[in-house]
This record gives sequence, C-alpha cells and structure tokens, in this order.
Amino acid sequence: MFFESWNGLARVLIVGVLAYAALIVFLRVSGKRTLAKLNAFDLVVTVALGSTLATILLSKDVALAEGLLAFALLITLQFIIAWLSARSRLISNLVKAEPLLLLHRGELLPAAMRRARVTEDKVRAAARGHGLAMLEEIEAIVLETDGSLSVVRHPSANTAVRSALVGVRGIDMMR
Repeated sequence: MFFESWNGLARVLIVGVLAYAALIVFLRVSGKRTLAKLNAFDLVVTVALGSTLATILLSKDVALAEGLLAFALLITLQFIIAWLSARSRLISNLVKAEPLLLLHRGELLPAAMRRARVTEDKVRAAARGHGLAMLEEIEAIVLETDGSLSVVRHPSANTAVRSALVGVRGIDMMR
C-alpha cells in the first residue's frame, strides 16, 4: 500500500519532529559520555535508541509520551551503568572489554591478533595512518575498547610509554 491517509503522514511528521527534538535534548542533558566513541555497551544503547525512535515514528500503537519515556529510561540506564563502571572495576569489566596489545617493540603478536580477529594488514595500516613506515619505530599498537587501534611510538624514555600502556592486556608479559 502506497498511501493510507493524510492523518498518518501528519502523525509521522509531527511525532517525528517532536521525538527527534526530545532525543537531542535528552542526549545533550545526559552528557558527553552518551555520545562517546562506541564500545559494545554503547553500541547496544545507540541501536536501542534508534529502534525506539523508529517505533515511535511508525507505530500508531506507541504514543509519543511512551516513546519519550523509553528514551529517558534507556539514557538513564546508560548513565547509571557508565557511572557505576567509572567507580567499580567489576562493573567496568562486565560492560566493556579491556585494551589488547597487538604489537610490541616492532614485533607483531600473532596469538593476540588471532584472538582479536585483527589482520596483519590492519595493524600495518594503523602504523601507516600514524605516519610510520617501519614497525620497528613503534613501541606498541593497542586494540582499544572501542575497536580503534592506537599507535605508541618508541619513546626517548621507556617510563613515559609504560604509563600509557598500564591496563593493556598483554603488556605485563612483555616486560
């Protein structure tokens, strides 16, 4: 069916504008953490918010007030989990992965790369993306919790790099 009624179109237009505006307000009020780079936990919340917006727009069975309450609930739960994870190592470990060392002092770590399902080409691309032509110029490449690759150049003093690599899975075995 291509067209049902003008009322349906008007509802989508009005509810869509109001729901979208409310979502933007909720996200701004909830702070930068809600809009941070996505780890798996954040991705779930983002997909849930998108699904809720689509449901509000397209389902006549969901009132705007119910949809706004759903937005508020999802954002509040995300805020509570983020707050708890910043204060509790246990909660933090439950909701996000730890960074993983993929290259150390110019040497690829094949077991870690297999575990993370990251190819050598991807690691080399990260090095090139940071302007480094040789892996030997690199102290470490780390797969971060959001899926990005961080590149740490060889330091002039090892202590400066060590502090940046604290908490990275695999670094303790490299010492």
